[in-house]
Amino acid sequence: MTATTENSAISPSGTGAAETHSAAAGTAQAGLAAAEHIALDEQWSTHNYHPLPVVIAEAQGAWVTDVHGRRYLDLLAGYSALNFGHQHPDLVAAAVEQLGRVTLTSRAFHHDQLGLFCRELAELTETELVLPMNSGAEAVESAVKVARKWAYQVKGVPDGRAEIIVAGSNFHGRTTTIVSFSTDPTARADFGPFTPGFVVVDYGSAQAVAEAITEHTAAVLVEPIQGEAGVVVPPAGYLAELRRICDDNGVLLIADEIQSGLARTGELLASSADGVRADLYTLGKALGGGIVPVSAVVGRREVLGVLRPGEHGSTFGGNPLACAVGRAVIRLLATGEYQQRSRELGAHLHRRLGELVGHGVSAVRGRGLWAGVEIAPEGPAGRAATAALLERGVLCKETQDTTLRIAPPLVITESELDEGVDAVGEVLSR
Repeated sequence: MTATTENSAISPSGTGAAETHSAAAGTAQAGLAAAEHIALDEQWSTHNYHPLPVVIAEAQGAWVTDVHGRRYLDLLAGYSALNFGHQHPDLVAAAVEQLGRVTLTSRAFHHDQLGLFCRELAELTETELVLPMNSGAEAVESAVKVARKWAYQVKGVPDGRAEIIVAGSNFHGRTTTIVSFSTDPTARADFGPFTPGFVVVDYGSAQAVAEAITEHTAAVLVEPIQGEAGVVVPPAGYLAELRRICDDNGVLLIADEIQSGLARTGELLASSADGVRADLYTLGKALGGGIVPVSAVVGRREVLGVLRPGEHGSTFGGNPLACAVGRAVIRLLATGEYQQRSRELGAHLHRRLGELVGHGVSAVRGRGLWAGVEIAPEGPAGRAATAALLERGVLCKETQDTTLRIAPPLVITESELDEGVDAVGEVLSR
């Protein structure tokens, strides 16, 4: 599958990608200008984000169009929520068809999409049970609850003593419990008291995990590749060693694949590249096709089966619309086409980015169509770099103020990737 939008050149002035899209331009003339939209956001929305000054009105494939008709190449893809690009026709068709039937029943009743969605997702991921939720943070919270209950009911940990080992520099969401085990001061400051029961060790150190395990350890929760930390890939053998340690100690391994999963790294699940099977996986973002929030915990029946009616739930979790879109996503992934695109285009992306090392870039990390570009010490701050890329018609986002995260839709073409990398090179080598 390739992007259906026409390519447009990216020049240093940024005018190359600034094609006029008549429908968007007409909307801007009849409605509000970008500055007016931004002013409304600033006045009426809580300032929990710091977005770049672009107001998107339309999108297709790997491109978005702002309210004035200017087009931008999207190298962020909603932090992997848009793995299949904007407005993928199969996903839109599934949503439209379901919108005309039924969108919500609550889990007080059965509906004709839930069982099919759960079976198809379990078969795709080679797991046994599915717990559908909405956001990625909900999936992680759900996995934490399941791991604790499993520890008490199956492993025999004394009530209230279960511990979960997590990695430093992690990002699993921003709920109160999750920020309790974050090491990011911004995520934690002024949000205490924090939830106990978590032990933080260095990411990439299997020995640190082994040393932290006690008879009260329920699970090890880890990102196969850390996204928010800067697309950090752990040392070779790390995940396999975690699997061995967990097996030797009767501990669950939970892989957070919310960003890394569903073809982003060239595999269905990033942990598969290391030959590792987790007991539980948290999935989200791309599972909703960029249309609706869909997440899930998938894993072994022995583990997820500890939940009983009334112990956990969500009014919208597993709703008919979410399941219909999720099933369409599963059909796309089942072909293997997107995994292959990520591997092949990812190799091209990393080769091109590697050429920038020593020219404003100090390092490049990642796998598949996912890269962390470390800005050289003498280069611009991350925010300044993304602002300069915006002027050139390219959208991406910084993290940790020193890294550009590049995670384009998997429908992007090689020539579009080249345009984006050329723009990154221009900005960082200035």
